[in-house]
Amino acid sequence: MNRAIDLRVVELLAARLCHDLIGPISAISNGVELMADEEPDFVRDAARLVGDSAKKANRNLQFYRFAYAFGGGGLVGPAPYLLAAEFFKETGVECDYQADARALPLDQQKLACAMLALAGEGLPRGGHLVLSAGAAGPQIAATGAAPGPSPELRAALALAVPSAELTSRTVGGYFAGLLAEALGRRLFLADRPGGFQLGTAVL
Repeated sequence: MNRAIDLRVVELLAARLCHDLIGPISAISNGVELMADEEPDFVRDAARLVGDSAKKANRNLQFYRFAYAFGGGGLVGPAPYLLAAEFFKETGVECDYQADARALPLDQQKLACAMLALAGEGLPRGGHLVLSAGAAGPQIAATGAAPGPSPELRAALALAVPSAELTSRTVGGYFAGLLAEALGRRLFLADRPGGFQLGTAVL
């Protein structure tokens, strides 16, 4: 089942992704300005800032392109498990993208990457994500010292919130719910000791 996507969902998702990319791109701009300094050590530090920030922006863009823009067909760019590994690089979240998940069809791996982004948000103090393939599709076991996704995000991923009430913080969950619905699935989130489970079930 495919439902029409409200323009507000598209606007909020674009705003959220732009917000996540502004940081490293601004750092690149700042680094370029600092490179005008004549002190060699200062210039080296600025060059390092530019390089690190460019890498971060690039890996986030590639991950978002697959998770939110991939429309099927052949894969262009790195495999999804490599995109996920890079996305969580230098964060406090470890991502174990297991072999059975790598064998899922690309449309389910697109959903899986959108789910990983949500699960990572539920571990603000760091933790561990294990992505595997369940009977209905992607399943994520999250472990970490955090309460997990907020009640608002949980409602959004279950598509239990009108689009008019979505925010830039919850739109990612709603969009992931739409991706699941388009595949004949629904997302569910269950708390468990030391973490939570984010999975898919057949509609």
